[in-house]
Amino acid sequence: MKASAFVYPWDVNGDPEAPARIAALGVEQVTLAAAYHSTRALTPRHPRHRIVTAEHAAVLYPADDRWDGRELRPYAAGDWAPGDAFGEAAAALTDAGLEVHTWVVLAHNSRLGAEHPGTSVVNAYGDRYPWAPCIAQPATRAYLTDLAAEAAVRPGAAGTELESLGWYGLQHLHAHDKTGGVGLGDAGQYLMALCFCPACREGYGRHGLDADELAAAVRTALEPVWQGAPSDGGWADIEKLLGETLANTTRAYRDETARTLQEAAVRAVREAAPDGFQVLLHADPVSYHVGANPGVDPAHILSVADGVVVPCASGTGTLTPFARQGKEGAVIAANFTVVSGMGGSPGTLAADAAEARRLGATELRLYHAGLASDGDLETVRAALAGR
Repeated sequence: MKASAFVYPWDVNGDPEAPARIAALGVEQVTLAAAYHSTRALTPRHPRHRIVTAEHAAVLYPADDRWDGRELRPYAAGDWAPGDAFGEAAAALTDAGLEVHTWVVLAHNSRLGAEHPGTSVVNAYGDRYPWAPCIAQPATRAYLTDLAAEAAVRPGAAGTELESLGWYGLQHLHAHDKTGGVGLGDAGQYLMALCFCPACREGYGRHGLDADELAAAVRTALEPVWQGAPSDGGWADIEKLLGETLANTTRAYRDETARTLQEAAVRAVREAAPDGFQVLLHADPVSYHVGANPGVDPAHILSVADGVVVPCASGTGTLTPFARQGKEGAVIAANFTVVSGMGGSPGTLAADAAEARRLGATELRLYHAGLASDGDLETVRAALAGR
């Protein structure tokens, strides 16, 4: 199976040994960040630094003039990725014999929410999620679609992986996060992700729901959760808490909103890209899930994109709904964390990859070549050598 490692430009730029080190892992490809959210990242081998602090979501290349005069536009990176950081890293990685694909984070941007609070998801209590742009808003959808096209199709890139192209919710490590006191399972996370910004309130109305009544119903449904009742029973639990009609109507609205944005973004990328350019989405096979790997309908998304990158850190069962579609030529990439300090299991990569292949995976994704220790990388190298 073809394997790709995730990499940041700052892992490569300024470290002349990085491209050969990554290539020596046995990967054929790198998925290199071109647009990324704020982060604090370790760089354990870089000759000039050990910590990189990306203070806000940014594009890691010079944005073009399509953004002139627009209120919503991407932010330039600071000194953590100056100039055309992506282009510099991409050229070095290509010279090392690696195929470069862009890694584009979309509906996850805390600075956008801070400077334009009206763009954010608003929950049933009126709380804003500044890290989560609401994908129902026309201006936000236009921004995300154009950003997808620009950031994906960088010179030298043979494809892209679009992350966070869908609904985002509560589960985001935000500064010193203090949200773990109540265990929110699937049902609690879904209810806390329902948005009540003006665009969503209007959208609920189009589906026959009164937004104020829905918000009150959500708050009522969450009361037992705040008191400690479990909420991890999946969709059946959501229907139980909110009621079948309300639950299924909100899901229909949100699924439609995400699907149409995904279609528009992929179409925009294809229009900007050369022939043969590969377009993948980071995706979860349960359509009501939210986050960096937003929920999708497997049959639909494989009719839109060339494939998916599927989170497998908690198990490879997430691959099956995509594989069972039997879509010829579709990429189904199993994404494994190989940083042991972040909960990854590089020691089981060989077995995990074999199981992923058995379940229909066609490729591997390894998170993350820049963050992993030397020991983790050596373990990955040995596992890939045995493919």
